[in-house]
Amino acid sequence: MSGITYPPQVINLFKNVDDWSFNVFALNDVSENHAMKYMAYELFTRYDLITKFKIPVTSLNALLDVMETGYSKYKNPYHNLVHAADVTQTVHHVIVHTGLMHWLTDLEIFACLLAALIHDYEHTGTTNNFHVNSRSDIALLYNDRAVLENHHISGAFKVMLEEDKNILVNLSAEEYRDFRSLVIDMVLATDMSYHFHQIKQMKNLLSVPENIDKPKALSLVLHCADISHPAKDWPIHYKWTELLMEEFFRQGDKEQELGLPFSPLCDRSTTMVAESQIGFIDFIVDPSFQVLGDMLTKIIPTGIGTRTIDETSSIGESGGETHSERKSSSGSFSSSGATRRIGSSSSADSPVNITRSWVDPLQLNKHLWKERAKKDAEAKATGEATNSEKAESESDQVNAGEQPTDCSSDSGVDSTCKEDTVPTATNNSSAAITERRQVPHRSEERRVGKECRSRWSPYH
Repeated sequence: MSGITYPPQVINLFKNVDDWSFNVFALNDVSENHAMKYMAYELFTRYDLITKFKIPVTSLNALLDVMETGYSKYKNPYHNLVHAADVTQTVHHVIVHTGLMHWLTDLEIFACLLAALIHDYEHTGTTNNFHVNSRSDIALLYNDRAVLENHHISGAFKVMLEEDKNILVNLSAEEYRDFRSLVIDMVLATDMSYHFHQIKQMKNLLSVPENIDKPKALSLVLHCADISHPAKDWPIHYKWTELLMEEFFRQGDKEQELGLPFSPLCDRSTTMVAESQIGFIDFIVDPSFQVLGDMLTKIIPTGIGTRTIDETSSIGESGGETHSERKSSSGSFSSSGATRRIGSSSSADSPVNITRSWVDPLQLNKHLWKERAKKDAEAKATGEATNSEKAESESDQVNAGEQPTDCSSDSGVDSTCKEDTVPTATNNSSAAITERRQVPHRSEERRVGKECRSRWSPYH
C-alpha cells in the first residue's frame, strides 16, 4: 500500500526538515493546512518506522486525519496542528543532531515521535487552571490533576483502539506496554505545573554518576520542544508569540464573561508582552535548555558525532532488524542494535560534540524583546506625561470657567504607540519581572518558585 503523495513544494521544504528553525508555517501553507500529517508521514518514513513496526499505511493515514481534526476542533490560534508539527520536528532535530538516536531503540524513537504528535490533541485553547476554576467536565473527570495532558493521552489512545486507525496493531504485548508507558510519561511531563520539579530532578540526576532514566530524559526532550519557540529564529518565534498571546487573551475574555479572575498573561489591557517573554526566557526556557544540553552531553555514547538520516529513505527498504532488535528488553529502555538509515559525519574515535542549536537564537530573541520593552516603557512614559498635561489643562480650564476640550472623536490610541506591534500595559507585571531578574537564579527559584509556576502556567 502506497503512502500519501507529496506536493512539489512540500518536497522542497522537507529538504530542510533537519534544521533547528524549520519553517512549519510555510509547510502548513503549501500543504493546505496539513502540516501535521505531512510531518508525521515524513519522519515515520525517514526513521523507517512503517516498515519496522509493520504499520498499516491506511491506518496511519486515517489516524493522522483524526488527529488533525482533533487539533482543529476548537480553532485555537496556538495549540493546533501546526504546533503539533512544530514540536514533532523539534524532537526530531534533537534526536538527530545531538546523537541521541544512538542511545535509543527504534521503539523509543517511535514513542518519542508519537508523543510529540499527540501531546496537545483536542486542546481546548484554555489552561488547566481555567478548567479547574470553571469546573469543567474534564477537570472533574481527571480530579483537577494534569487535566489537559490526561485528556490528550486518553483521547489519542482511544482513537488508536479503533481497528482502522490502530497503528500499534503489530506490536507485541511487551512492546505495547513499554511504548504506552513511555508516551504517557512524556506527555504528562508537558504540564507546566511540573516544570520546576522536572528541572530540579534532572539537575540532581546529573550530579550523580549513575545512568539517567530514559523516560525522564525523553520527557525533558519533549518538554523543551514544547516550549522551544523562543529559541527559534526571530520571525518564527515572534509569530508564535502573537498566536500564543491571542489564545491567552481569548481565555481572559472567557474568564471575564464567567466572572472569574484573570489568569496571568490573559488580560488584554494589562499584559506586557515583551516583559512576559523576557521573563519566560530567563526563568523557564533558558534554564531548561541548559539542563537539556548538559543531560545530552552526559548520556550520548562516546565517539558519536552528529549524524543525519538518509533523505532518500522510502517505505520498503527495511534495515532488516530482528524482532529482538527493535524493542526494549524486560520493560527497561536500553540501547538497541537496530539498523537505521543514517550517514555518519564523524569517525568512531571522535569526541562527543553536542550541537546546541538553540543558544544563539535564544540570546538574540531576548535582546530583541529587551529593545521592545524599552520602547514600550518610553511610549508608556510619554503617554502618561501627555495624559497628565491634558488633565492639568482641563483642570485649569474648569477653574477658569472654560469647557474642557471635546475628545469624543479621539481613537483612544496613543499616537506614539500606533506603529508598535507589541501591546503595552501597566507597570505591575514589569516591576515584578524586573525585580526577579535582579536576584540570583537559585535563591530566586526558592523565593518565588510558587509565583513563577502561577505566572507561566498558561504557557502550556
